[in-house]
Amino acid sequence: MTDEDIHEVMELLATASREWLSPAVTIVSQREGDPFKVLISCILSLRTHDRTTGPASERLFLLASHAAALAELSPRQVEEAIYPVGFYRVKALQIIAIACRLRDDYGGRVPDEIDELLTFTGVGRKTANLVVTLGYGLPGICVDTHVHRICNRLGYVATTTPDRTETILRAKLPPRYWIGINDLLVMCGQNLCTPVSPRCSLCPVTRFCPRVGVTSRR
Repeated sequence: MTDEDIHEVMELLATASREWLSPAVTIVSQREGDPFKVLISCILSLRTHDRTTGPASERLFLLASHAAALAELSPRQVEEAIYPVGFYRVKALQIIAIACRLRDDYGGRVPDEIDELLTFTGVGRKTANLVVTLGYGLPGICVDTHVHRICNRLGYVATTTPDRTETILRAKLPPRYWIGINDLLVMCGQNLCTPVSPRCSLCPVTRFCPRVGVTSRR
């Protein structure tokens, strides 16, 4: 795929995405418009299916809708609210610690800078970028496994890690696509461009895709 093709690829994926369910964290951001809830729901989403993340986030936010309230919950209360998200016991401790730090050091406000967010335990580049983009509407590129895999399959990047993919995308992807690329490629990855045997016959951008690394497809 050439650099010029990215415009048509993004347009075609945007059209196709109207038939797909948005990622759970995106739904939280659209419904709540709260960076704190984006941050917490993103942590819950790690290694967890969206069908589990959404309800778990809702249960937790019914107990505590802001940092000061969440900081007062016990690990047991949080565990019961977020179960069965992956690593729910570890995540319960992480989000309580995050809430305490936000309450004590930031007046309850979530930082809007990636480097500052990365100083919080449990927050990696994916989470930090989602908070900045979905929580604050600021420029950023969230690269998860779907974005990393699909950008490489398309031949738009040739990288071995999500962090390196983010670096390359920041250098070559037109800025107007930065915030939206995660949603589009996550939905594409969940519905068509799966890790194993992607549904290439149904893909709207297949004519642009050299299918780098794909050994079997449908």
